[in-house]
Amino acid sequence: MAKEKFKTYEGVFDNFTNRTLFELITKGHFEGLESPISIGKESNVFTALNKQGQRLIVKIYRLETADFNRMYSYIQTDPRFAGLKKQRRKIIFAWCQREYRNLLKVREAGVSAPLPIVFKNNILVEEFIGNHNPASKLTTQPPQKPKIFFDLVIKNIKRLYQNNLTHGDLSAFNILNQKEKPVFIDFSHTTTKDNPRFKELFERDLKTVVQFFNKKGLKTTYESALKKITK
Repeated sequence: MAKEKFKTYEGVFDNFTNRTLFELITKGHFEGLESPISIGKESNVFTALNKQGQRLIVKIYRLETADFNRMYSYIQTDPRFAGLKKQRRKIIFAWCQREYRNLLKVREAGVSAPLPIVFKNNILVEEFIGNHNPASKLTTQPPQKPKIFFDLVIKNIKRLYQNNLTHGDLSAFNILNQKEKPVFIDFSHTTTKDNPRFKELFERDLKTVVQFFNKKGLKTTYESALKKITK
């Protein structure tokens, strides 16, 4: 069965990624890719099913087109990856591992985020968020009650902050609207407080979120949101 499902990927991914997919399938992590959720220059995101019929997310970082220089500019200041050599594949593999480790940490912190299942090389498997269809991003499904939703977003940012973490790339593109509750995704940029860029990334995240909700009719400020997080 795995070989049959594997054939459908030929010509879609590079040979190395094909081999990694095949290995994850043969180890029983999922049975095969379903539909693409997003196709980008950096990564492709698919739904997949496991043997129990549960839907999963498979995120595949592209080895040839991902901007590993940009990845390196973020990861080189992360103390957890000190000494990482600037080589394309090593950077992309570390980026994938970083997202897996970050998801574990933020889940432990009580942040609303997908559960990571497994990673290998440039492929990350994680929990599916949604019902039959994937939950929409805030960019396509704004909240019906912005104030309530915003307060929940701030609550999650506070949990990150209290655990010495910041998302690092938070925006309406990285927050899902799951039944009018936020779920944060895309944690590859997430870093710890001992990173010299922590303050810069935290402030950018919070300002971006405040700006989005103000455009949706909420009247709030960066200062008031910061107070809720740091008090």
